Amino acid sequence: MPWKEIEPMNQRKEFVLKAIGTNNFRQLCEEYGISAKTGYKWRERFYEHGFEGLEEFSRRPLSHAKELSESVVCEMVRLKHAHPKWGPRKLRKVYERIHSEVPSESSFKRVLARAGLVEERRLRRRSETGRIFTGRKASVPNEIWTVDFKGWWYGANGQRCEPLTIRDECTRYVLELRAVADARTETIQACFERLFERNGLPGAIRSDNGVPFASCRGVLGLSKLSAWWVALGIDLERSRPGCPQDNGGHERLHLDIERELRGEEQQASFDEWRRTFNEERPHEALAMKCPAELYQPSKRKFEGTPEDLSYPGMEPRRVKATGEICYENHPVFISTALSDWSVGLESCGREKYNVHFAQLLLGQLDQTTASFRRAEGASPAEKEPS
Repeated sequence: MPWKEIEPMNQRKEFVLKAIGTNNFRQLCEEYGISAKTGYKWRERFYEHGFEGLEEFSRRPLSHAKELSESVVCEMVRLKHAHPKWGPRKLRKVYERIHSEVPSESSFKRVLARAGLVEERRLRRRSETGRIFTGRKASVPNEIWTVDFKGWWYGANGQRCEPLTIRDECTRYVLELRAVADARTETIQACFERLFERNGLPGAIRSDNGVPFASCRGVLGLSKLSAWWVALGIDLERSRPGCPQDNGGHERLHLDIERELRGEEQQASFDEWRRTFNEERPHEALAMKCPAELYQPSKRKFEGTPEDLSYPGMEPRRVKATGEICYENHPVFISTALSDWSVGLESCGREKYNVHFAQLLLGQLDQTTASFRRAEGASPAEKEPS
């Protein structure tokens, strides 16, 4: 989409300055009447070249020629053979170091495609099983917490550090920033237990589809950790695979951590950074208030992990360590993530039972074949198996 006709250069300057600190990039692009693709292009040019990068680049071929010279084409092909795994952008950068006149990136793409040197990118279809995505945004504190691991780095002593980050979506309040020993379920669950004791329970937790928050093979993507959340009455929210914008505020938090804490490994440094972020650092999205001015603990108190779940009006079945339940002396596999929890069997006629785990509909058990069919990516209110 084009820029508005009035003083496009000044608009670009104004746009990129706002783009640096915005929490809603797409909305900013809409305000300026441009597509997100155009917005990303000008922001990247500003990062790389400053305000000079906001000038329009000529789209004419080199030397106003309609076709690239044979020597230029041969040099492109030679570079591709020298670096077969590199794409047009990297190859153009190498070409730029050697020659004064440089073809555009699109020219590199066109030449390499005609030479049959472009490997088609295959999009892998990921399992939909773990998708529990609503797209809703929190409007009050503790409605949704978001969680993720900040990308790892090596500390001063050479040890790997990968901080766990948890925040309240509505108020931006950083609930936890902790250098955990590992990403095992037991380790992360212990962190959440301390957090729940201090701040109460949220309505929902949003995570990506990685371990230990989810399991790409488990029914509804349930892992032992997320099954525990569900047993506590917490709803699950997951970002879509390959869509970091679904948890954009959390990704923005990680950028700040990357710039200001990379290389740190002492928990005391993380605690001080979290205190400053929550109590001293104003946020434009919060009308220049600090997160601590708006956040308050949840009224839902954490009373410990229940021994089991009850299902009034349903047949309860305990899930064994193998992930199976016993139905009429036949083992039926459900999920190892639910081991030691009970599921509820609700008769739905035709010798079939809906299988529930807390507030989730897992799927359907067929009595005639003693088999379980998953409800792919559905919750009780969304889908009933046919």
